[in-house]
Amino acid sequence: MISKEHFLLLLCIILISCSKSGQDKVKESLQFKEQYRPQYHFTPPSGWMNDPNGMVYYAGQYHLFYQHNPDSTVWGPMHWGHAVSKDLVHWEHLPIALYPDSLGTIFSGSAVLDQKNKSGLGTDNNPPLVAIYTYHDAEQEKTGSNQFQTQAIAFSTDSGRTWQKYKNNPVLTNPGIKDFRDPKVSWHEPSKKWIMSLAVKNKISFYSSTNFIDWKFESDFGEQVGAHGGVWECPDLFPLEINGEEKWVLLVSINPGGPNGGSATQYFIGDFDGKKFSTSQEEIYWLDYGTDNYAGVTWSNTQNRKIFMGWMSNWDYANIVPTENWRSAMTIARELSLAKVEGEIRLVSRPLNNYKEQLTEKKFEWEIKDQNNFLIKNVSEWTEIDFKSPFGQNQELEIELFNENEELLLFKIDFSKQEVSLDRSTIKRHGFSKEFKSLQKAPAHFNKENMKIEIFKDASSLEIFINDGEWVMTALYFSNNELNQMKISSNGKISADINASSFKSIW
Repeated sequence: MISKEHFLLLLCIILISCSKSGQDKVKESLQFKEQYRPQYHFTPPSGWMNDPNGMVYYAGQYHLFYQHNPDSTVWGPMHWGHAVSKDLVHWEHLPIALYPDSLGTIFSGSAVLDQKNKSGLGTDNNPPLVAIYTYHDAEQEKTGSNQFQTQAIAFSTDSGRTWQKYKNNPVLTNPGIKDFRDPKVSWHEPSKKWIMSLAVKNKISFYSSTNFIDWKFESDFGEQVGAHGGVWECPDLFPLEINGEEKWVLLVSINPGGPNGGSATQYFIGDFDGKKFSTSQEEIYWLDYGTDNYAGVTWSNTQNRKIFMGWMSNWDYANIVPTENWRSAMTIARELSLAKVEGEIRLVSRPLNNYKEQLTEKKFEWEIKDQNNFLIKNVSEWTEIDFKSPFGQNQELEIELFNENEELLLFKIDFSKQEVSLDRSTIKRHGFSKEFKSLQKAPAHFNKENMKIEIFKDASSLEIFINDGEWVMTALYFSNNELNQMKISSNGKISADINASSFKSIW
């Protein structure tokens, strides 16, 4: 039986603990109410963030690691920040997973479940999670050597909560190539091997291994294919089915050289035999035509689903956007699939329904019937416009987001030019970068008989999906005041059903 004194002491400890926990929650809640802080997109508590890393699903949780500088809001010595989620909407921030050491800082990479313990880093009953990442040795780089980037591994046997670096790192040394980084590893069942896709200057190199430790070079892809306006980065290789046929998709981020300047992600559709990736594709395909979706990859260990998340920024201005004690957010999570678009196979990006299902506070509905314009005075975080009337050959459609201070975002579809555009140049606080104020344009071939537009709006970002992700544009904006009104207009009559949902904050 516990004594009265011990009981009182235990009660005091519990009250102090609860009080501290409550204070921490209040502090975090206030911290996440800063100007421009997204309320349902992932952001770090403080400091700098860029590429998503090590994305793996295990034991009911999605692990998100990310490039992180905890000591500054600009890019610097890279760590792996860490967070977990059960639904890809609400996130729990965890301690930094990987710190720099004598071999270098921790650049981008991936993580997988080594289910059969092929690495020997766990046991048959407790298989390890294995992370593979790039070491960047800045001191060696200063000597003029080109061998300052190598590949290394770390492992976890406690469901990803703590990580131990492999004692004999690196597992893949540099052959003398300046850009040699961002390993994305996945299991290739036909060859019974782990396949690593590695960004190597202006191409992707493929390596194979049975144990994560010994890697064999297999082939190169891309020197004469795709966009080459900048260095290739952050590859991801995975299979998807369309009409019972398996095709392989290769994501490749590029900086600069995007369709609207700076950073962007292209993709290739083809075949992979365990050694070589091949494609007959001649046209350049972009995953997202907006300026602010870069370095995105997919979660591993999600069975047949490929769930994607990208870094919502652009290297043209990432270090100078007007946020304060934090910098950068991730896109919302999107499911990737293949579909026939205009008779060709394309990669489509559908926003997960989790956001509407988990965060909706209020729902709103409107109907447009044969009108030229329609005004929504209070814009929600999610708006879907389902057009019910066909568009004419020379018709234009405009969606304006604005406020009473004459700040405006203009999204426009010009059917005669077969072009979409996004203009954020009238936002008053965008003078920090001439690149940021530039007009974004993209070719677009839409079915004029019917069209659906989904808009996800947060404190400083806009994600636009047309026809269930056949066409996507992601863009940041930094208005002095909230863009709280929306006007939908056209030079011809339009009819549409509009649905909207206001979202609760995830913080």
